[in-house]
Amino acid sequence: MWKPKKWGFVVPLALLCSHEAQAQSSVTLYGIVDESIRYMTNTTAAGDSKLQMANGGMTESRWGLQGVEQLGDGWSTFFKLENRFYLNSGQSDASLPFFNEAQVGIRSTSYGQVILGRQYNVMIEGITIGGYGSNPWIPYDFTFQPEVTLTGGIWTSNQAQYQIHVHDIMFSAGYAFGGDAGHFGYGSQVGFAAAWSPQNGPVKFGGAYEESRDSVDGAPARAWTFGGSYTWDKTRFALGYIEDSNAPGFSNFANGPFTAAGFVATKYTDFAKRRMILGGITQEVGYAWHFAANVWRTLQDGRTPAKDGSAWQYQLVADYGLSVRTSIYAEADYGQYRGDLIGAQLQGIQSIGTAQKGTQLGVSVGLRHAF
Repeated sequence: MWKPKKWGFVVPLALLCSHEAQAQSSVTLYGIVDESIRYMTNTTAAGDSKLQMANGGMTESRWGLQGVEQLGDGWSTFFKLENRFYLNSGQSDASLPFFNEAQVGIRSTSYGQVILGRQYNVMIEGITIGGYGSNPWIPYDFTFQPEVTLTGGIWTSNQAQYQIHVHDIMFSAGYAFGGDAGHFGYGSQVGFAAAWSPQNGPVKFGGAYEESRDSVDGAPARAWTFGGSYTWDKTRFALGYIEDSNAPGFSNFANGPFTAAGFVATKYTDFAKRRMILGGITQEVGYAWHFAANVWRTLQDGRTPAKDGSAWQYQLVADYGLSVRTSIYAEADYGQYRGDLIGAQLQGIQSIGTAQKGTQLGVSVGLRHAF
Protein backbone atom coordinates (compact mmCIF):
# COMPACT_ATOMS: atom_id res chain seq x y z
CA MET A 1 0.00 0.00 0.00
CA TRP A 2 1.31 3.43 -0.97
CA LYS A 3 2.40 5.48 2.06
CA PRO A 4 3.41 8.96 0.80
CA LYS A 5 4.68 10.50 3.99
CA LYS A 6 7.22 7.76 4.54
CA TRP A 7 9.17 9.07 1.56
CA GLY A 8 11.35 12.11 1.79
CA PHE A 9 14.81 13.59 1.60
CA VAL A 10 16.51 13.43 4.99
CA VAL A 11 18.95 16.20 5.91
CA PRO A 12 21.08 15.41 9.00
CA LEU A 13 21.03 18.31 11.38
CA ALA A 14 24.74 17.74 11.90
CA LEU A 15 25.23 19.61 8.63
CA LEU A 16 23.78 22.59 10.43
CA CYS A 17 24.76 21.89 14.01
CA SER A 18 27.22 19.46 15.62
CA HIS A 19 28.57 15.95 15.05
CA GLU A 20 26.74 14.72 18.16
CA ALA A 21 23.36 15.73 16.68
CA GLN A 22 23.92 13.61 13.56
CA ALA A 23 22.93 10.35 15.24
CA GLN A 24 20.03 11.87 17.13
CA SER A 25 18.30 14.37 14.85
CA SER A 26 17.04 14.67 11.28
CA VAL A 27 14.92 16.87 9.04
CA THR A 28 12.89 15.39 6.18
CA LEU A 29 11.73 17.21 3.06
CA TYR A 30 8.59 15.49 1.74
CA GLY A 31 5.66 16.21 -0.51
CA ILE A 32 3.16 15.23 -3.19
CA VAL A 33 2.80 16.70 -6.66
CA ASP A 34 -0.59 15.84 -8.15
CA GLU A 35 -2.32 17.19 -11.24
CA SER A 36 -5.45 16.21 -13.13
CA ILE A 37 -7.65 17.20 -16.03
CA ARG A 38 -11.25 17.46 -14.80
CA TYR A 39 -14.61 17.71 -16.56
CA MET A 40 -17.73 18.88 -14.69
CA THR A 41 -21.32 19.50 -15.75
CA ASN A 42 -23.74 22.15 -14.42
CA THR A 43 -21.07 24.48 -13.08
CA THR A 44 -23.23 27.58 -13.76
CA ALA A 45 -26.89 28.45 -13.29
CA ALA A 46 -27.26 28.16 -17.07
CA GLY A 47 -26.06 24.55 -16.92
CA ASP A 48 -22.68 25.09 -18.59
CA SER A 49 -20.02 22.38 -18.41
CA LYS A 50 -16.33 22.96 -17.71
CA LEU A 51 -13.09 21.27 -18.80
CA GLN A 52 -10.01 22.41 -16.94
CA MET A 53 -6.66 21.54 -15.51
CA ALA A 54 -7.70 21.24 -11.90
CA ASN A 55 -5.98 22.72 -8.83
CA GLY A 56 -4.73 19.28 -7.87
CA GLY A 57 -6.30 15.88 -8.34
CA MET A 58 -6.88 12.98 -5.99
CA THR A 59 -4.73 14.94 -3.54
CA GLU A 60 -3.82 18.60 -3.31
CA SER A 61 -0.15 19.17 -4.11
CA ARG A 62 1.98 19.98 -1.07
CA TRP A 63 5.50 20.15 0.27
CA GLY A 64 6.71 20.18 3.81
CA LEU A 65 9.48 19.82 6.34
CA GLN A 66 9.31 17.57 9.35
CA GLY A 67 12.00 16.88 11.87
CA VAL A 68 12.67 14.90 15.02
CA GLU A 69 15.29 15.04 17.78
CA GLN A 70 15.85 12.09 20.08
CA LEU A 71 16.12 13.17 23.71
CA GLY A 72 16.79 9.75 25.25
CA ASP A 73 14.79 7.38 27.47
CA GLY A 74 12.06 7.10 24.82
CA TRP A 75 11.47 10.88 24.56
CA SER A 76 11.75 12.99 21.42
CA THR A 77 10.68 16.38 20.07
CA PHE A 78 9.37 16.98 16.56
CA PHE A 79 8.03 19.66 14.23
CA LYS A 80 6.11 19.88 10.95
CA LEU A 81 5.60 22.70 8.42
CA GLU A 82 3.47 22.07 5.31
CA ASN A 83 2.46 24.27 2.38
CA ARG A 84 -0.27 23.43 -0.16
CA PHE A 85 -0.03 24.77 -3.70
CA TYR A 86 -1.55 24.63 -7.18
CA LEU A 87 0.67 22.71 -9.57
CA ASN A 88 -1.00 24.23 -12.64
CA SER A 89 -0.02 27.79 -11.64
CA GLY A 90 2.72 27.37 -9.05
CA GLN A 91 0.81 29.50 -6.54
CA SER A 92 0.03 28.63 -2.94
CA ASP A 93 -3.58 27.78 -2.16
CA ALA A 94 -4.98 31.24 -1.46
CA SER A 95 -7.74 29.86 0.78
CA LEU A 96 -5.19 28.45 3.25
CA PRO A 97 -2.26 29.89 5.24
CA PHE A 98 1.16 29.61 3.58
CA PHE A 99 2.04 26.92 6.12
CA ASN A 100 -1.31 25.20 6.38
CA GLU A 101 0.13 22.86 9.00
CA ALA A 102 2.57 24.35 11.49
CA GLN A 103 3.25 22.46 14.68
CA VAL A 104 5.78 21.43 17.28
CA GLY A 105 5.48 18.66 19.84
CA ILE A 106 7.02 16.26 22.30
CA ARG A 107 6.59 12.49 22.22
CA SER A 108 7.14 9.58 24.59
CA THR A 109 7.07 5.91 23.65
CA SER A 110 5.19 5.28 26.91
CA TYR A 111 3.04 8.37 27.53
CA GLY A 112 1.91 9.52 24.08
CA GLN A 113 2.49 12.91 22.47
CA VAL A 114 1.47 16.55 22.76
CA ILE A 115 1.21 18.65 19.57
CA LEU A 116 0.95 22.47 19.51
CA GLY A 117 -0.05 24.63 16.55
CA ARG A 118 -2.20 24.35 13.42
CA GLN A 119 -3.07 20.69 12.79
CA TYR A 120 -5.85 18.20 12.00
CA ASN A 121 -8.90 18.51 14.23
CA VAL A 122 -10.11 15.52 16.24
CA MET A 123 -13.05 14.86 13.89
CA ILE A 124 -10.62 13.90 11.13
CA GLU A 125 -8.51 12.02 13.68
CA GLY A 126 -11.57 9.98 14.67
CA ILE A 127 -12.48 9.09 11.09
CA THR A 128 -8.87 8.27 10.23
CA ILE A 129 -8.05 6.06 13.21
CA GLY A 130 -11.55 4.58 13.05
CA GLY A 131 -10.73 3.45 9.53
CA TYR A 132 -13.96 4.47 7.76
CA GLY A 133 -12.90 7.41 5.61
CA SER A 134 -13.22 6.99 1.84
CA ASN A 135 -10.26 5.81 -0.24
CA PRO A 136 -7.89 5.15 2.69
CA TRP A 137 -4.71 4.89 0.58
CA ILE A 138 -5.05 8.59 -0.36
CA PRO A 139 -4.15 11.34 2.18
CA TYR A 140 -6.71 13.99 3.13
CA ASP A 141 -7.91 16.14 1.45
CA PHE A 142 -8.72 15.75 -2.22
CA THR A 143 -11.20 17.02 -4.76
CA PHE A 144 -14.15 14.78 -3.95
CA GLN A 145 -14.39 13.60 -0.34
CA PRO A 146 -17.71 14.82 1.11
CA GLU A 147 -17.02 13.66 4.67
CA VAL A 148 -14.34 16.34 4.87
CA THR A 149 -17.04 19.03 4.74
CA LEU A 150 -18.94 17.47 7.62
CA THR A 151 -15.83 17.54 9.84
CA GLY A 152 -15.86 21.34 9.88
CA GLY A 153 -12.81 21.87 7.70
CA ILE A 154 -10.07 19.38 8.72
CA TRP A 155 -7.62 21.83 10.31
CA THR A 156 -7.80 23.98 13.44
CA SER A 157 -5.36 26.74 14.43
CA ASN A 158 -4.09 27.58 17.95
CA GLN A 159 -4.66 23.99 19.02
CA ALA A 160 -3.08 21.80 21.70
CA GLN A 161 -3.72 18.11 21.12
CA TYR A 162 -2.80 15.03 23.14
CA GLN A 163 -2.62 11.59 21.50
CA ILE A 164 -1.82 8.18 22.93
CA HIS A 165 -1.89 4.60 21.67
CA VAL A 166 -2.21 1.91 24.35
CA HIS A 167 -2.38 -1.67 23.07
CA ASP A 168 -5.21 -1.56 20.51
CA ILE A 169 -6.86 1.64 21.77
CA MET A 170 -6.05 5.05 20.29
CA PHE A 171 -7.19 8.27 21.96
CA SER A 172 -6.94 11.96 21.07
CA ALA A 173 -8.09 15.11 22.89
CA GLY A 174 -7.74 18.64 21.56
CA TYR A 175 -8.39 22.22 22.65
CA ALA A 176 -8.05 25.33 20.49
CA PHE A 177 -7.65 28.67 22.27
CA GLY A 178 -9.94 31.48 21.18
CA GLY A 179 -7.74 34.25 22.57
CA ASP A 180 -10.65 36.65 23.26
CA ALA A 181 -9.95 38.89 26.28
CA GLY A 182 -12.71 38.53 28.82
CA HIS A 183 -14.40 35.66 26.92
CA PHE A 184 -12.08 32.66 27.09
CA GLY A 185 -14.58 30.36 25.38
CA TYR A 186 -15.26 32.58 22.36
CA GLY A 187 -13.57 31.16 19.25
CA SER A 188 -12.43 28.02 21.08
CA GLN A 189 -12.80 24.38 20.13
CA VAL A 190 -12.73 21.22 22.25
CA GLY A 191 -12.89 17.65 21.01
CA PHE A 192 -12.22 13.99 21.72
CA ALA A 193 -11.60 10.99 19.47
CA ALA A 194 -11.08 7.31 20.21
CA ALA A 195 -10.73 4.11 18.22
CA TRP A 196 -10.18 0.42 18.62
CA SER A 197 -7.64 -0.45 15.96
CA PRO A 198 -5.72 -3.75 16.21
CA GLN A 199 -2.50 -3.50 14.24
CA ASN A 200 -3.02 -6.63 12.16
CA GLY A 201 -6.72 -7.19 12.79
CA PRO A 202 -9.48 -6.97 10.17
CA VAL A 203 -11.78 -4.70 12.21
CA LYS A 204 -11.45 -1.01 13.09
CA PHE A 205 -14.01 1.09 14.93
CA GLY A 206 -13.92 4.68 16.19
CA GLY A 207 -15.59 8.02 16.63
CA ALA A 208 -15.20 11.62 17.75
CA TYR A 209 -17.01 14.60 19.25
CA GLU A 210 -16.15 18.26 18.70
CA GLU A 211 -17.63 21.57 19.84
CA SER A 212 -16.62 24.93 18.35
CA ARG A 213 -17.62 28.35 19.69
CA ASP A 214 -18.36 31.42 17.58
CA SER A 215 -15.56 33.99 17.74
CA VAL A 216 -17.97 36.92 18.25
CA ASP A 217 -20.75 35.70 20.55
CA GLY A 218 -19.72 32.19 21.67
CA ALA A 219 -22.63 30.40 19.99
CA PRO A 220 -21.84 26.66 19.66
CA ALA A 221 -21.48 24.37 16.68
CA ARG A 222 -21.32 20.67 17.52
CA ALA A 223 -20.27 17.66 15.45
CA TRP A 224 -19.91 13.98 16.16
CA THR A 225 -19.15 10.84 14.22
CA PHE A 226 -18.74 7.09 14.55
CA GLY A 227 -18.07 4.22 12.18
CA GLY A 228 -15.80 1.35 11.31
CA SER A 229 -14.34 -0.89 8.66
CA TYR A 230 -13.76 -4.58 8.03
CA THR A 231 -10.99 -5.89 5.80
CA TRP A 232 -11.25 -9.35 4.28
CA ASP A 233 -8.06 -10.33 2.48
CA LYS A 234 -7.58 -7.24 0.22
CA THR A 235 -11.19 -6.05 0.28
CA ARG A 236 -12.23 -3.34 2.72
CA PHE A 237 -15.83 -2.50 3.68
CA ALA A 238 -16.48 0.78 5.53
CA LEU A 239 -19.53 2.47 7.01
CA GLY A 240 -19.83 5.71 9.01
CA TYR A 241 -22.15 8.41 10.30
CA ILE A 242 -21.48 12.14 10.83
CA GLU A 243 -23.79 14.80 12.31
CA ASP A 244 -23.36 18.58 12.57
CA SER A 245 -25.55 21.09 14.38
CA ASN A 246 -25.21 24.89 14.49
CA ALA A 247 -26.78 27.36 16.90
CA PRO A 248 -28.40 30.40 15.19
CA GLY A 249 -25.58 32.73 16.29
CA PHE A 250 -22.74 30.59 14.91
CA SER A 251 -21.32 32.42 11.88
CA ASN A 252 -17.63 33.15 12.55
CA PHE A 253 -14.87 30.77 13.67
CA ALA A 254 -11.46 32.38 13.33
CA ASN A 255 -9.55 29.17 14.20
CA GLY A 256 -11.10 27.30 11.29
CA PRO A 257 -10.85 27.38 7.51
CA PHE A 258 -13.51 30.01 6.78
CA THR A 259 -13.87 33.72 7.35
CA ALA A 260 -17.31 35.11 8.23
CA ALA A 261 -17.83 35.83 4.52
CA GLY A 262 -16.69 32.30 3.69
CA PHE A 263 -19.33 30.79 5.96
CA VAL A 264 -22.01 32.63 3.99
CA ALA A 265 -20.54 31.80 0.59
CA THR A 266 -20.38 28.06 1.34
CA LYS A 267 -23.91 28.08 2.88
CA TYR A 268 -22.48 26.84 6.18
CA THR A 269 -24.74 29.21 8.12
CA ASP A 270 -27.90 28.00 6.35
CA PHE A 271 -28.39 24.80 8.32
CA ALA A 272 -29.37 23.90 11.86
CA LYS A 273 -28.40 20.23 11.39
CA ARG A 274 -26.71 18.06 8.78
CA ARG A 275 -26.54 14.26 8.86
CA MET A 276 -24.40 12.11 6.59
CA ILE A 277 -24.19 8.35 6.13
CA LEU A 278 -21.15 7.20 4.16
CA GLY A 279 -20.04 3.81 2.95
CA GLY A 280 -17.58 2.29 0.55
CA ILE A 281 -15.76 -0.75 -0.76
CA THR A 282 -12.05 -0.67 -1.57
CA GLN A 283 -10.35 -3.45 -3.51
CA GLU A 284 -6.60 -3.86 -3.73
CA VAL A 285 -5.38 -5.98 -6.66
CA GLY A 286 -1.77 -7.07 -6.46
CA TYR A 287 0.60 -4.34 -5.34
CA ALA A 288 -0.30 -1.77 -7.98
CA TRP A 289 -4.07 -1.45 -8.34
CA HIS A 290 -6.65 0.17 -6.05
CA PHE A 291 -10.35 0.30 -6.92
CA ALA A 292 -13.05 1.97 -4.84
CA ALA A 293 -16.78 2.60 -4.91
CA ASN A 294 -18.23 5.11 -2.43
CA VAL A 295 -21.64 6.59 -1.62
CA TRP A 296 -22.74 9.46 0.62
CA ARG A 297 -26.27 10.41 1.73
CA THR A 298 -26.75 13.85 3.32
CA LEU A 299 -29.88 15.35 4.90
CA GLN A 300 -30.06 19.02 5.90
CA ASP A 301 -32.46 20.70 8.32
CA GLY A 302 -32.31 24.39 7.50
CA ARG A 303 -32.61 27.28 9.91
CA THR A 304 -35.80 27.97 7.96
CA PRO A 305 -37.85 25.45 5.91
CA ALA A 306 -36.59 27.07 2.70
CA LYS A 307 -33.04 26.01 3.68
CA ASP A 308 -33.85 22.27 3.92
CA GLY A 309 -32.02 20.02 1.50
CA SER A 310 -30.73 16.54 0.67
CA ALA A 311 -28.07 14.94 -1.49
CA TRP A 312 -26.90 11.63 -2.91
CA GLN A 313 -23.27 11.43 -4.03
CA TYR A 314 -21.49 8.53 -5.74
CA GLN A 315 -17.89 7.89 -6.73
CA LEU A 316 -15.77 5.32 -8.59
CA VAL A 317 -11.96 5.35 -8.45
CA ALA A 318 -9.23 3.35 -10.21
CA ASP A 319 -5.61 3.98 -9.21
CA TYR A 320 -2.55 2.25 -10.69
CA GLY A 321 0.87 2.51 -9.07
CA LEU A 322 3.65 2.84 -11.63
CA SER A 323 6.04 2.63 -8.67
CA VAL A 324 5.87 3.08 -4.92
CA ARG A 325 6.04 6.85 -5.49
CA THR A 326 4.10 7.45 -8.71
CA SER A 327 0.57 6.52 -9.77
CA ILE A 328 -1.96 7.33 -12.46
CA TYR A 329 -5.68 7.37 -11.76
CA ALA A 330 -9.17 7.87 -13.11
CA GLU A 331 -12.11 9.08 -11.00
CA ALA A 332 -15.80 9.66 -11.69
CA ASP A 333 -18.36 11.21 -9.34
CA TYR A 334 -22.05 12.00 -9.63
CA GLY A 335 -24.21 14.05 -7.27
CA GLN A 336 -27.94 14.64 -6.91
CA TYR A 337 -28.69 17.81 -4.90
CA ARG A 338 -32.06 19.02 -3.67
CA GLY A 339 -33.23 22.18 -1.92
CA ASP A 340 -30.60 24.37 -0.28
CA LEU A 341 -27.79 21.85 -0.91
CA ILE A 342 -27.67 22.99 -4.55
CA GLY A 343 -24.60 25.23 -4.59
CA ALA A 344 -23.52 24.25 -1.08
CA GLN A 345 -19.93 23.24 -0.40
CA LEU A 346 -20.42 19.47 -0.12
CA GLN A 347 -17.59 17.87 -2.07
CA GLY A 348 -14.62 18.02 0.28
CA ILE A 349 -12.72 21.03 -1.01
CA GLN A 350 -12.46 24.32 0.86
CA SER A 351 -14.36 26.41 -1.68
CA ILE A 352 -17.83 27.38 -2.87
CA GLY A 353 -19.91 24.47 -4.15
CA THR A 354 -19.46 23.81 -7.86
CA ALA A 355 -22.87 22.21 -8.54
CA GLN A 356 -25.27 24.98 -9.57
CA LYS A 357 -28.12 22.68 -10.63
CA GLY A 358 -29.74 19.58 -9.18
CA THR A 359 -27.21 17.15 -10.63
CA GLN A 360 -23.52 17.19 -11.43
CA LEU A 361 -21.15 14.75 -13.12
CA GLY A 362 -17.40 15.01 -12.61
CA VAL A 363 -14.64 13.00 -14.30
CA SER A 364 -10.90 13.29 -13.59
CA VAL A 365 -7.73 11.66 -14.92
CA GLY A 366 -4.40 12.47 -13.36
CA LEU A 367 -0.84 11.73 -12.33
CA ARG A 368 0.51 11.80 -8.76
CA HIS A 369 4.07 11.58 -7.45
CA ALA A 370 5.24 11.44 -3.84
CA PHE A 371 8.69 12.39 -2.66
